[in-house]
Amino acid sequence: MKKLQKGFTLIELMIVVAII
Repeated sequence: MKKLQKGFTLIELMIVVAII
């Protein structure tokens, strides 16, 4: 993950993991 947004929430992390 090269694009890291500020304020990366746990929910967004779960969504990314779900996509993977």
